[in-house]
Amino acid sequence: MALLRDRIARIEHIHQKGVAGRSVALGIEAIDGVLPTGGIRLGALHEAASAGPDTEHAAAATLFVAGILARLDGPVLWVLRQADLFAPGLAGVGLRPDRVVFAEAGKDVLSVMEEGLRHPGLTAVVAELTGRLSLVASRRLQLAAEQAGVLAILIRRSQAFDDPVLDEPTAAATRWRIAALPSPPALPHAPDTPGLGRGRWRLDLTRCRGGSPGSWIVEACDATGRLGLVSDAADRSARAA
Repeated sequence: MALLRDRIARIEHIHQKGVAGRSVALGIEAIDGVLPTGGIRLGALHEAASAGPDTEHAAAATLFVAGILARLDGPVLWVLRQADLFAPGLAGVGLRPDRVVFAEAGKDVLSVMEEGLRHPGLTAVVAELTGRLSLVASRRLQLAAEQAGVLAILIRRSQAFDDPVLDEPTAAATRWRIAALPSPPALPHAPDTPGLGRGRWRLDLTRCRGGSPGSWIVEACDATGRLGLVSDAADRSARAA
């Protein structure tokens, strides 16, 4: 079984290298370089979760996803369990509200997401999930995304950052953990000047099919959804992190 998994991983890696044009680059060479397609692959399922309690870090995970979507064209379906998403916050990272169709799905988040992936005309489908994601359910979403060529992102919600269900195996191509970090001074050369600088996040790539995990300190998405690598923070491996 171990040899079979290794052969499958090599085949997937070779295949993904050939579709580099169907991905969204994060714009940071240190991160894009470890992703097999040079960015977030379209036509695949990805996961994003908070690297801490959602009461403190949920916004970072949401804005990370919104920043990726901001660099795509076309309508986006955002599936919610309840209507608690702050649309002006999405606009602040470049995802205009007129591009987003919000669907309040209650407990039927996964089924609505899958149906959305099979609906023509969408660029991406995002869903917010609390609780367990079975391997079968994630494979159904991955297959639907692959067939439609649509970007699929699951934002995993939990009250505890060490929730064991977040580490259970799924079919996602990448799995991210995002944590909000303290902002630097507004003026680095005058740290006593009141105000806050650009927000900072820690991005942990905990799983990457055909690629390598890693951890980076970045500047949060700007008004166009672009990230920035913090100049005084070198990238670290996931093991070191």
